[in-house]
Amino acid sequence: MRRMLFLSGLVVVFAALQSPIDAGAATSFAVHMVQHLLLTMVAAPLLVLGAPVTLALRAMTPSHRQRLLSSLRSGPARILSSPIMAWSLFVGVLWGMHLTGLYELSLRNQGVHALEHVALLATAVLFWIPVVGLDPAPAGLSHAARILYLFLAMPAMAFLGLILYSADRVLYPTYAAIEGTSRALADQRLAGALMWTGTMFLIVPALGFVLLDWMRADDKEARRVDARLERVHATAVVAERPRP
Repeated sequence: MRRMLFLSGLVVVFAALQSPIDAGAATSFAVHMVQHLLLTMVAAPLLVLGAPVTLALRAMTPSHRQRLLSSLRSGPARILSSPIMAWSLFVGVLWGMHLTGLYELSLRNQGVHALEHVALLATAVLFWIPVVGLDPAPAGLSHAARILYLFLAMPAMAFLGLILYSADRVLYPTYAAIEGTSRALADQRLAGALMWTGTMFLIVPALGFVLLDWMRADDKEARRVDARLERVHATAVVAERPRP
């Protein structure tokens, strides 16, 4: 199952970057937004659910396995995997990319364009690890904290979409040169609406996943407590029996 999830994530990455979607993103901001939503809200959680670290550890020799484990326990890995850092990096990259000159530069420079995709996918993977990660991690979140983590991300991303939607000018001149100002502005508003509504729509299943996992964990803990109480009760009954 984990392998299928990981492979599904790779398929989504391929579809986003090596299909007509990537070509369309060069001429349409709305298509670009679909591409980014696929990378950050679909591919990244699928890759994380695939538990790639666990799969890699199983395939490695003992010496390589030890090296990887040492790297995962290092200071930089602990800092990057901390929920606060992961959340901040993901939201910061999204805002910084769309509200500075970086995105316009990526439309004119293929190297920056590629780095943009790497940054989006990498920070999205870090973002999803505390929520749906199955690999052992230095820092984790309780189920209640995971729900709060997601709830805080929703307005951060939705507000960015609202800024793009409500802008009264074309933010990226390259699109205006290709489509014309009026069409580029309408396309920009569509892109903002996609980020605004698409983020909400795609985060809701993650909230459901966390809630179900919370219920399963509570049920497992309840069964464990019941089993322990039954053992204690059985021991007490045996101890109370009169000896011949």
